[in-house]
Amino acid sequence: MAAPSHYFLGNALARGLAEVGHDVTMVSPFEEKNPPKKGKYRSVILTERRKLNMFDMERMNPFLIFPFFNIMFNEFTQKTLEHPNFQKMLKSNEYFDAVIIEQFNNDALKGIAHHFNAPLILFSTIGANSWVNPLVGNPSPPSYIPDALLSYRPDMTLIQRVVNWSFTVFSELNRQLFFFPEQNKIMKEHFPHAPDLSILNYNASIVLLNSHESTNQPVPHVPNMIDIGGFHVNPPKELPEDLKDYMDSAKEEAILKAFGKLKQKVLWKWDEEDIPEKPVNIKLGKWFPQQDILAHPNTKLFITHGGLLSTIETVYHGVPVLTVPIGGDQKLNAARAEMNGIGISLSFSTLTEEKFSDTLNKLLNNPKYRDTVKKRSAFLRDRPVKPLDLAIYWTEFVIRHSGAPHLRVAALDLSWYQYLLLDVLLFVAFVSVGSIIILHIIVKGIFCASKRNTEKVKKN
Repeated sequence: MAAPSHYFLGNALARGLAEVGHDVTMVSPFEEKNPPKKGKYRSVILTERRKLNMFDMERMNPFLIFPFFNIMFNEFTQKTLEHPNFQKMLKSNEYFDAVIIEQFNNDALKGIAHHFNAPLILFSTIGANSWVNPLVGNPSPPSYIPDALLSYRPDMTLIQRVVNWSFTVFSELNRQLFFFPEQNKIMKEHFPHAPDLSILNYNASIVLLNSHESTNQPVPHVPNMIDIGGFHVNPPKELPEDLKDYMDSAKEEAILKAFGKLKQKVLWKWDEEDIPEKPVNIKLGKWFPQQDILAHPNTKLFITHGGLLSTIETVYHGVPVLTVPIGGDQKLNAARAEMNGIGISLSFSTLTEEKFSDTLNKLLNNPKYRDTVKKRSAFLRDRPVKPLDLAIYWTEFVIRHSGAPHLRVAALDLSWYQYLLLDVLLFVAFVSVGSIIILHIIVKGIFCASKRNTEKVKKN
């Protein structure tokens, strides 16, 4: 996915593999300017990436997003495969031990694994979801697992469960009837000898999931789904001198007028040089070392759009969060953060100065939010193995065991109607109806015979 946050995750995994000695080829629209010293790290850069305005999606009806997604992701996939730099790599006759692909509505890219005759590893940047679960036969009951594009909590009302179930069915129909056929066409155009996508789509050795119970809802996982959420979080580094002085001098650390009312200092990522009438307690910057700032002891609150990376980082460092979600999975992440008691969510389209100020004061002055997020931080850190080490282990496991087919669940060998037991239900219905009909015929026959015998007795 051509977005910086997705690149940060993919790059963290690629760097981790290179640091333990693997030769890694990273395909993305971004370039690694400081490659790892160990192994070999090569960038295949996809230039001319399309920029998206996520604010256009903030109030979009989730049911109407599918045509937009179909067009956009088909375009992204096509442009990736036809890019000259990518084509050069495909024609290089190189050998790869494994192919790792981000599972993000780009299913035609699975042809790459077939092209290089390598095991396929999927990487989900948003954890287990409806784009991943069917591909490995993972159960995901819509009764208590909300779709990633909805803003529901697990304790859904009846109406929300109806909407969630409808959305699940609608999205799967869209994938099977419209999206997958188009992706299959794109794949066949570039990999004409590859099997159909209906085969390749269900051929992943493992799925690496950017999720963990401390930030995500606990959900079922089949054996080849591996949670590595938090793997991209690095030990904090010393802040640049200007930021260090700014943070160190803040006795209490935390849109314009609301910030101006605070006694706390504010760091605001802002792409312009200045803001008219900027309050003196605000420091602007086009880029900040987010993880290092969250690790600073004077940081009291993190205001974010609610992306999963930011959510994981704020939980890891134990900082309460104020989310203003725009699109994608942000609304779901914001709902989870609120449900878990680590922050409050506000709607961007209905944001007012008064509402913003009240929420800031509540989060800064009520200790329950900081206490709760500290507990969540302990959950995220308390693990037997570092998540990046886990990702490296399972990647090497797949390579060592030729794709590790023994992790594949039997559900993938069933057709959709067999998996849903529709054939069993049809059989039971047929037997039940047949039994009722036969019983009816027998009872009717006995009744008629009894009636005839009665009539004979009366005549005699």
